[in-house]
Amino acid sequence: MEIREIENLAKLCRIRLSEVEKGKLAKEMDSILDFVAQIQEVKTESLKPRVGDVRNVMREDSNSHESEEYTEAILAEAPKTEKGYFKVKKIL
Repeated sequence: MEIREIENLAKLCRIRLSEVEKGKLAKEMDSILDFVAQIQEVKTESLKPRVGDVRNVMREDSNSHESEEYTEAILAEAPKTEKGYFKVKKIL
């Protein structure tokens, strides 16, 4: 991979790279792309797809609680609340 291609990738990723980093990354990208090429050479046409036991691992929500059952207890633990909600600092 050439330096100008690394510079284009960096521009697309919106990152700044020093000249040393560009050179190092060019060498690393070459080895990564060589490895991908090796993987693509593997013949997989004769392999049958193997899929494990597909099942839902989430529990059923059979013992749900009533709406607002714990609201007061949870809000009591908050440092600040307002009109039934947590009050937090504005970050934007």
